[in-house]
Amino acid sequence: MAFISKSSCLLIFFFLVAAALPHLSSAYLKLPLLRKNPYPPAPSEALSADSRRVSALHRRRRHFHTKFPVTSAASSGSGQYLVSLHLGTPPQRLLLVADTGSDLTWVTCSACRRHCSSRGTFFPRHSTSFSPYHCFDSSCNLVPHPREHVQCNHTHLHSTCRYEYAYSDGSVTRGFFSHETTTFNSSSGDLVLFQHLSFGCGYNNSGPSVSGPSFNGANGVMGMGRGPISFFSQLGQEFGHKFSYCLMDYTISPPPTSYLLIGGAERYKLSYTPLLINPLSPTFYYIGIQTVFINNVKLRISSSVWGIDELGNGGTVVDSGTTLTFLTEPAYRIILAAFDRLVKLPKSVEQTLGFDLCFNVSNELRPSLPRLSFKLFGGSLFAPPPRNYFIDAADGVKCLALQSVAPSSGFSVIGNLMQQGYTFEFDKDRMRLGYSRRGCAVP
Repeated sequence: MAFISKSSCLLIFFFLVAAALPHLSSAYLKLPLLRKNPYPPAPSEALSADSRRVSALHRRRRHFHTKFPVTSAASSGSGQYLVSLHLGTPPQRLLLVADTGSDLTWVTCSACRRHCSSRGTFFPRHSTSFSPYHCFDSSCNLVPHPREHVQCNHTHLHSTCRYEYAYSDGSVTRGFFSHETTTFNSSSGDLVLFQHLSFGCGYNNSGPSVSGPSFNGANGVMGMGRGPISFFSQLGQEFGHKFSYCLMDYTISPPPTSYLLIGGAERYKLSYTPLLINPLSPTFYYIGIQTVFINNVKLRISSSVWGIDELGNGGTVVDSGTTLTFLTEPAYRIILAAFDRLVKLPKSVEQTLGFDLCFNVSNELRPSLPRLSFKLFGGSLFAPPPRNYFIDAADGVKCLALQSVAPSSGFSVIGNLMQQGYTFEFDKDRMRLGYSRRGCAVP
C-alpha cells in the first residue's frame, strides 16, 4: 500500500487528554496486533501491492507504553497487520493497518443515518462526540486539501475542514479532518479512553492502495510515522515518545498474538542502531546498513550504495506497512547471485510468481537455506532466520521474498515479513531503533 501524502504537514502540536486509569502508572499502553489466520498472502497480490507502495514512496520522495493486539489480514489476501480501536460515543470497533510509513490516521466513514451495516465503516452520525475541524481551525493546515478547496475565512461559518490524501498510484482518500473520542481494550482487559484523536473521516476512497486486495480486511490506516499528526505523535507526550511492536510468525497455527506497545518495549535487552533523518522524507524511519553477510561471509557490496544522496534518494526504511523487502539494485543483484550459487536445490519451473529465485522443495522436509544478515550503523547485527525471506509461494515451492529498487528512484525497504519474530522499539527522543528476538520469537 502507498500511504504517503503528496503534501508536507506543518509542525503543530496536539495536546491529549487521557483518562486517569490505574494501569497507566506504568507509562505504557499495550494492545494486540490482529492476524486473522496463519497463511501468507497470495504472492502475486503481495508483490503487486508492495510494488505500488514502494513506487508511491519513491515518487513521493521526488515530490517531496500502550500495547495493542495486532491481527494479520492474510486471510483477505493482504500482508498487513491490523490494530483494533474504537471510535466515537458509543464506541464503534474498527480495524486499521498499522503503518510506520505514513502519518495520517484515517477511517472509512458513512453518512448513513438508520438501518446501517456496521461492518467496515464508521458512522459519525451515530456518535455524540464526533466533530470535524472547521476550515479556519489551525489544525486544518496539517492536511492536504482538495484542488477545488475554497480559500477559508471567518465568513464560512459552517465550512468543515476537507482533506484529500493522494497516493502515487492514483489512489486517494477524501473526507473531513476531524477529532473524536477513542477507546482501546488493552491486553490487561482495561478500557483506555482518549478524548481527542485527530483523524481523517474518509467518505470517498478509491484506488488499489485503499480499496484493492492489499486493503481487504482493513477499515482504514493507523499512521505511525514521525510526523506531528501520526497516531504515535499524538499519543507520544503521554507515553514517552516511543513505541514498539512484535510481529509473530504468520506460519504458526494457531497464530500467536502480536502486540503494539505505545511507550516502548517491555524489559528485554535490545540491540540498537541510530535512526537517521532525511529532510526530504521526514515521515520515515531510516536506518543505516554497513555490510551484508550470507552464511557469515561478507559480500562485496560497497557501503555507498546504502547512502542517502543530496537529492534525498537512497537509504533504508523500516516499514510495517510493506510486506516484502526491497533492496537497492546493485546490492540486490549481488545478494541474488549469492543465494543462487549457495542453494543446492532444483529450481522451480514456475516462473509466474513474480519472484526472481524459486526452488522446488517438494522432496525436502526441512530444506537447508543460507542465512542472510546485515551489520547496521552502531555495530549491531540483524540476522533474521531464512523463513523471514524465503516464503512458501506455492505447494512445494519456496521463493526468495526480496525485490529490487532502482537507486536513482528511491530507497530500500525492510518489510514486515523480514521483521517477523523480533521486537522493534522506535525511540524518537533518543533517535534510535532497538530490536531483539526475546519476547517475540517462538522458542
